[in-house]
Amino acid sequence: MSKLAIKGGNKIVNIKPPHYRWPVITQATEESVLSQLKKSISIYNRSGIIEELEEKFKKYYNRKYALLTNSGTTALYSMYIAAGLKEGNEVICPTYTFFATVTPLFFTGAIPILVDCDESGNINPNKIEEKITEKTKAIVVTHMWGIPCEMEEIEKIAREYNLLLFEDASHAHGAKYKDRKVGTFGDVSVFSLQAQKLIPAGEGGVLLTNNEEIYYRALLLGHYNKRCKQEIPSAYELYRYSTTGMGLKLRIHPLAAAIASKQFENLEKVLRGKRKNAKYILEKISEFTCLRPPQFKDYMEPSWYAFVFHYLSEKLYNIPIDKFYEALKAEGCEELDRPNSTCPVNYHPLFQNPGELFTQYKGKIKYKRGDFPTAEKFHETSLKLPVWHEDSDKEIIDLYLRALEKVTQNYKELI
Repeated sequence: MSKLAIKGGNKIVNIKPPHYRWPVITQATEESVLSQLKKSISIYNRSGIIEELEEKFKKYYNRKYALLTNSGTTALYSMYIAAGLKEGNEVICPTYTFFATVTPLFFTGAIPILVDCDESGNINPNKIEEKITEKTKAIVVTHMWGIPCEMEEIEKIAREYNLLLFEDASHAHGAKYKDRKVGTFGDVSVFSLQAQKLIPAGEGGVLLTNNEEIYYRALLLGHYNKRCKQEIPSAYELYRYSTTGMGLKLRIHPLAAAIASKQFENLEKVLRGKRKNAKYILEKISEFTCLRPPQFKDYMEPSWYAFVFHYLSEKLYNIPIDKFYEALKAEGCEELDRPNSTCPVNYHPLFQNPGELFTQYKGKIKYKRGDFPTAEKFHETSLKLPVWHEDSDKEIIDLYLRALEKVTQNYKELI
């Protein structure tokens, strides 16, 4: 192949960026937002577009309760608070996850007990039991990048030790484990509706559960007055707090709900397209000896929120990943990314010394780099592509694959 672009050659991907557009805002979505704008821009109870979207989640996931929030992070916060976690409790958490899976725990006083990942990037079920103590109250998992965790094994451990099981399925709308949707294994599951997620609202989240007590307490936390009075029975012992709740307002904006409700209608079509294109990318990436594709079992159906693969420098004359990445970017691979903020959480100062921000944690948590070698290697070798969902996207996919081929074949120019 010709000279690498980083060395003055012509780049392979010569299509003007962006090469990936998400979310897709259709005319139907615009009409849905304008329609809601004319109806109401604030909804105090469970009615209208709020009820409509929550019912869609309840039906799709076969859950008794669905509660929309203003972000996935506040849905996670609601989950932890409503479950009654408190100071002195411990919660088993994944090390490799977006930090917001774990950070809301700091507002409860509970201690996050981090567990290393397996080759998929998800929490390693074989390392969970050794971290369980008499203080452990729950396990939380994240289905990273849309690849399901080993839920049967994790569910078995949770039941054996009588622990609550939480799922952060923010990356995994529609993903399945042995034909069962993720988000239906835990006592509570949470999904993000942030703009890049598979059901985008711009900003938003949703909490799903079959547990009545957790649902009522989540209502009291962030949906005070009219909604609490509408849904919580007057005979319930905490009903008297309905007017004020716990004083927080965590409601989703109705215009965001209108976006998500319309986007939900396209989820299955988008999933089919992503799975088709991911299969093609997976086959091609597997042909490169210096690249390792995403790892998952045959009984898993990822949602393909993203395609995270790994560069094995030892297979390409120890050329550093930074050089490899920069060469690909020079070839025009604008959508290629190296995840940064999504990293082993022990990299963040908040997990190395949380006591500076949360005084009750002084001296209680001292994680550091090097504590979780599998998660750290997973992160340091990661490259990320979007997963396109249209048949017409094959042209840009092939150009990115050609760029990979060019850089790997001309590796000597990077030495």
